[in-house]
Amino acid sequence: MKRVRPTLTESQYFILAALLDGPLHGYGIVKATERTTDGRLKLAVATLYGALERMEQAGLVVADHEEIVDGRARRYYRLTEDGTARLEQEALRMQQASAHVIGRTSFPGTVPA
Repeated sequence: MKRVRPTLTESQYFILAALLDGPLHGYGIVKATERTTDGRLKLAVATLYGALERMEQAGLVVADHEEIVDGRARRYYRLTEDGTARLEQEALRMQQASAHVIGRTSFPGTVPA
């Protein structure tokens, strides 16, 4: 029996997508997700760092380096090979799922315009 990985949450998906271009610190990830989603997804700090912690434990991201800015440590995260593969799998899954809907002229239960 094939074991199916759980899908990524929307927050996890866009966090991983934000890291495609290279390492980012938390605020950079928040701003990148807002840009990518046209402001629709605004990550709360607790959501971001909780997701990063879980994804780090799962081997999808890793802390890359830290720098001190204005006396505070800034930790940068980057994708791992597993994280990149997982993001690609999720993007393909969503593309395949949406292909069943996109292109239909009408949906059951809707009134034509």
